[in-house]
Amino acid sequence: MYKLYFTLFAFAIFSSCIESQNKIVGGPCEGCEAVYEYGDKILKHVDTITGFNTLGNKIKVSGVVYQLDGKTPAKNVILYIYHTDNKGKYPTNANSNGWERRHGYLRTWLKTSENGTYAFYTTRPASYPNSNVPQHIHITVKEPDKTEYYVEDFYFNDDPYLTKNIKVRARPRGGSGVIALKRTGELKEAKRNIILGLNIPNY
Repeated sequence: MYKLYFTLFAFAIFSSCIESQNKIVGGPCEGCEAVYEYGDKILKHVDTITGFNTLGNKIKVSGVVYQLDGKTPAKNVILYIYHTDNKGKYPTNANSNGWERRHGYLRTWLKTSENGTYAFYTTRPASYPNSNVPQHIHITVKEPDKTEYYVEDFYFNDDPYLTKNIKVRARPRGGSGVIALKRTGELKEAKRNIILGLNIPNY
C-alpha cells in the first residue's frame, strides 16, 4: 500500500512539473485535450485519415507551420485534426472511446517536420445535417512548451455556406483557414500555412 501511495504521489509531482513547464495560452478550449489521445502512435508530418479510400471526394491539405515571426519554420508541433463524414456527422463505432465519441474516428495527429511541414489526406467533410454551417475541418495545436489551443478551422472557398465574416475575419487564430482546392489527378489539393501564436490570447 505504501508503494502505491508513493507511486501516485510521485506521478502527481511529475505531472505538476510538466504542466508548469507549459505556458498557458489560448483561453478556453473544450475538447482540445484530445490532442493527447494518440497513445503509442508514432507521429509523422504526413498521414492519411480513415475513409480516404472509401468515402470519395478525396483531398490533400498541406502547408508549413511557422513561429510567430511568420518566417521561422516550427518543428515538432503536434496537430490534431478531425472532421465530419460525407453526411455531416462525426462517425463513431463500438470501440470509440475518449473524445472519439464526440469527434468521431475521422481524425489524425501529425507532428511537423524539421522544416515545419505537414500534410494530410482525407475526404471533404459535409455540413451538419439540415444546417447552413459551412463545411470545416477542426484543428488543435500543441507546441512543445505551451498548452494546447485551437486555431481557425479549415474552410473551403467554394462552399456556398461560407460567410463573408469567415472570409474576411479580422483576427483569425493562426491565420486564415480558408483554402482553395485545385484538381490534381484523382484528388484535389490545397495549401494552408499556420502561424503559431497569431491572434492567440496570452501568447
